Amino acid sequence: MRELAELIVRLTGSSSAVVCVPKPFEDDPRQRKPDIGKARRVLQWEPQVALEEGLKRTIEDLRGALGLRAT
Repeated sequence: MRELAELIVRLTGSSSAVVCVPKPFEDDPRQRKPDIGKARRVLQWEPQVALEEGLKRTIEDLRGALGLRAT
């Protein structure tokens, strides 16, 4: 999770520090272990966009929706 946060900080050009804090509730993705295997098997689905590219597109879309410019 830290790596994902650091990637988002880098892609947004933020100077924010990634800080680990105690989780406020018990929902933990590492415990849930999200897996796209079922989508692959049942729907014959494959991701078409790499994580970093998807994050870039999402950041660009959110900036546009919020009227923000790239940093």
